[in-house]
Amino acid sequence: MRKTKSQKVLAWSTKDIILNVLVYLINTAAIIGLYYLTVRINANEGLAKEGPFFTTTKFLHFILLMVITISVMAMYLAFEEKDFLKRAVNSQMLFLIIEIGILACGAVGAYVNPYLRPLALVALLTLFVTNRRTAIFTNVLFCVITFLFDFFGGNMFSDSYPVLIMGFSSGIIATLVMDKASSRLRLLMRSLLVSLPSLLCVGMDIIENGARTTVVADLVSAGLSGALAVAIFMILLPIFEASFKKVSSFKYSELTDHKSKLIKKLIQQAPGTFNHSIVVCNIAEACASAIDEDALLARTCAYYHDVGKLRRPEFFKENQADGVNPHDDLTPELSANIIKAHALDGYNLIIKNRLPQEIADVCLQHHGTLPIIYFYDKAKKFTDGEVDVMQYCYPGPKPKTKIAAIIMIADGCEAAARSLQDRSRANVKKVVRKIVNDRMELGQFDDCEITLKELNIIIHTVVNNLTGIYHSRIEYPKVNLDGIDIN
Repeated sequence: MRKTKSQKVLAWSTKDIILNVLVYLINTAAIIGLYYLTVRINANEGLAKEGPFFTTTKFLHFILLMVITISVMAMYLAFEEKDFLKRAVNSQMLFLIIEIGILACGAVGAYVNPYLRPLALVALLTLFVTNRRTAIFTNVLFCVITFLFDFFGGNMFSDSYPVLIMGFSSGIIATLVMDKASSRLRLLMRSLLVSLPSLLCVGMDIIENGARTTVVADLVSAGLSGALAVAIFMILLPIFEASFKKVSSFKYSELTDHKSKLIKKLIQQAPGTFNHSIVVCNIAEACASAIDEDALLARTCAYYHDVGKLRRPEFFKENQADGVNPHDDLTPELSANIIKAHALDGYNLIIKNRLPQEIADVCLQHHGTLPIIYFYDKAKKFTDGEVDVMQYCYPGPKPKTKIAAIIMIADGCEAAARSLQDRSRANVKKVVRKIVNDRMELGQFDDCEITLKELNIIIHTVVNNLTGIYHSRIEYPKVNLDGIDIN
């Protein structure tokens, strides 16, 4: 899952530290075990081109270099991805990706062709379950480990350097060209670019050492290496999503499909809420792109932000098509309780259906601790004394991320713009700016790291989208078409 840029650093517990230490110790031992297994297999099947490879000195040398390499991994995550590192399961996921990469490359290189090794596999898996920066770092780490396996465990090449060049280049290309791929077909097509470093390495080897009997097999293998990495990646990605509760861009696309369970229920049971969510979705996606946040996550959260209204859809104005308003027979306090319950109802519904935690959090946070003005004002009219405004406020929490803040703004602005008689750009801008300023004054953005510059960009983006959605139309003349023949 892609880490949002506005998350705050979480506090660590002793348990977190102990679990992480155990994960690093166990997986360091596992990688060393894989090295020992590789050496033995290479020796038994005569795959090593030089020998003897397994000596006590080389084994200790390998262990030392491996400890240094994995220590660098821990240090990087501790400084750059501390929240990610806090959950030991995340480190375990990265280690498992690296170990699968070692096994896949080892098997393909030993039994098929060294140039066919899916070196970009680690970068691809890490990219779609974390983020680009972590993917690039993990790819570099994997290339170093694979190089050490080649160098100490039985060379597949006359020199070990090709794995560094091919692995590093293929992984970087994969993280750059695959990040925005919106379909599995596009991934497969772009795999040709991922294969280029391997093809160039084969070409350089031919230039340096001349053509050999395996040149055709090497060229074909190098050309297919990217496709093999993508194919294995597409098989493994759903397994990693389910096992580690991660969500890739493909999963987000599936969640916003109108045939998905909760979206289908919204369409059938709360059509007004669904249409409102579609507009909020377009606004939120544009705002997230404008401030360099995850647009696909914003889009998905917008689809589901009001899913809690499924519990009592008839109590929300957008779903009252017959003009009957059940709030007319309720006290303002009870009405407010029903309205504000939809935030928690949405959170519980998301969790019950095992959707991503990020979406559930936005359901809970998108109203923050805002007051429900309509029923608060209604209560004041019915009561001679003072009315406690806290009884008419959402329970919170306030938005914790920029995505949640965007949904809060888009939600409020869409509802306000829909009720306007005058939807000119100047009037829409005035309303949008007031909504954002009101939320700032009420401290709704205090818990997320959104800046004034980003808020101004969001205001501009919301205004552009709303004026585009609620644009003016010409007034059609009333013309009698009786007796007109257009055949």
